[in-house]
Amino acid sequence: MTSIARAILQEFDLTTLDTHPGRVVIFADPASPLPRAAKRADKLTKGAVARAVASDAFSKLKPGDGMMLGWPSGLQAQTLHLIRMPARPEAKALRAAGLSIGKAHGPQAALVCADALPIAPLAQAALLRAYHYEAQKSEPKPPFGAITFMARAAESQSTALAEAEALARATHLTRDLVNAPANILTTTSFAAQIEEMQDLGLKVEILDEAAMEALGMGALLAVGQGSESPSKLAILHWQGAEGPPLAIIGKGVVFDTGGISLKPALGMEEMTMDMGGAAVTVGLMQALAERGARANVVGLVGLVENMPDGRAQRPGDVVQSMKGDRIEVINTDAEGRLVLADVLWYAQTRFAPRAVINLATLTGAIIIALGHDKAGVFANDDALAAAFLQAAADMGEGAWRMPLDPCYEPLIKSRIADVKNSGGRPAGSITAAQFLQRFIQPGMPWMHLDIAGVALTKTDSAHAPKGASGWGVLSLDALIRAKFESR
Repeated sequence: MTSIARAILQEFDLTTLDTHPGRVVIFADPASPLPRAAKRADKLTKGAVARAVASDAFSKLKPGDGMMLGWPSGLQAQTLHLIRMPARPEAKALRAAGLSIGKAHGPQAALVCADALPIAPLAQAALLRAYHYEAQKSEPKPPFGAITFMARAAESQSTALAEAEALARATHLTRDLVNAPANILTTTSFAAQIEEMQDLGLKVEILDEAAMEALGMGALLAVGQGSESPSKLAILHWQGAEGPPLAIIGKGVVFDTGGISLKPALGMEEMTMDMGGAAVTVGLMQALAERGARANVVGLVGLVENMPDGRAQRPGDVVQSMKGDRIEVINTDAEGRLVLADVLWYAQTRFAPRAVINLATLTGAIIIALGHDKAGVFANDDALAAAFLQAAADMGEGAWRMPLDPCYEPLIKSRIADVKNSGGRPAGSITAAQFLQRFIQPGMPWMHLDIAGVALTKTDSAHAPKGASGWGVLSLDALIRAKFESR
């Protein structure tokens, strides 16, 4: 796993910035007097900081953005990183400042003169942004240097910093899983990696194909029957509280060719990310375990590979789900909903959860609707959807509520079976959600997150460089804190 930069807490001491050899980060705002650290740096640099703060370039910066002063005279630092920060910053400005710190971070150690600023939001954003995936390179970049956060009453912020680090590690795990190529991250190696998480205090169980066949999971098993990689169902349970669990379910298609309904060759290499929902689920479960969440949460991931083969399912086949519904397979590239159908039903019948949330890189249609900045949120429970949307907004992760309505049901009505797995191009992400809703028991609060547009991006995303974003770990953790964690 990619290691995160080491975060160090230190009591505020002005003299420390005099001799720090790497990058020194200070904060200032044109509308306010220079804070203590900025005033100290200004004195040592003979007024360079004050001149920079008074410049047009600095005044045009948004809160949280910064500028670099290289090789500042009077300091031993190679770089003085001057970040614009209001006297009473909002969470958005603190997060932006942390991202600026993390984006500029490299092998050299950094000293962040936070003073009275809260450490956790700064550190979490910095650690999230300081990421690169080097596992497949013969000459990887050197690891990130340490980031020292120098603050008043530093020791009192140690617990908050530890939780911020846990979330950063969990998000990096999610990114590593999504970035990993399909010949490295197979259904078997993914399951083995999950089994190792028992060391964190998670209860882990892996169901093989024989066990799933005995349970009647015909829809999930049909997806993987053309692959040499055996299908599996991994269950991770964190019981940090009593009562019914929250169920988090992730689609884990480790590679998706489309099956017999073969995808175009152009861009198919990105289908290593089709297990993004499973990656978020696994990352979230690690975060809950590491921070000792006072919540009962079970994570389930269906691990399959969708390949064309003489044994692969065909368009026109009819498969039977664990629920008993018979599904006409119109398009073998609409496979994720078949996997989720059985895992959703299994989770409800075995664990009787208080609510169900599933994540999946499910449809290209959600990218057409929302682009790469927001995930699609479908829910049968307004309170659950509202709580998640608030959590996502608080964490700076984009999400947008999409409709569910019986008027879309005719699009997935089958002539020969109970339902078909694709309604075609019109309302494609909605009909996929309508299909999943068939496998939710009456009265069960449920939310479906279509993360096809946000799991892997070609440009920098909210907290990450281009590539795997880790979207969802932060928002789901925040939702659990607000709605599902005992006080």
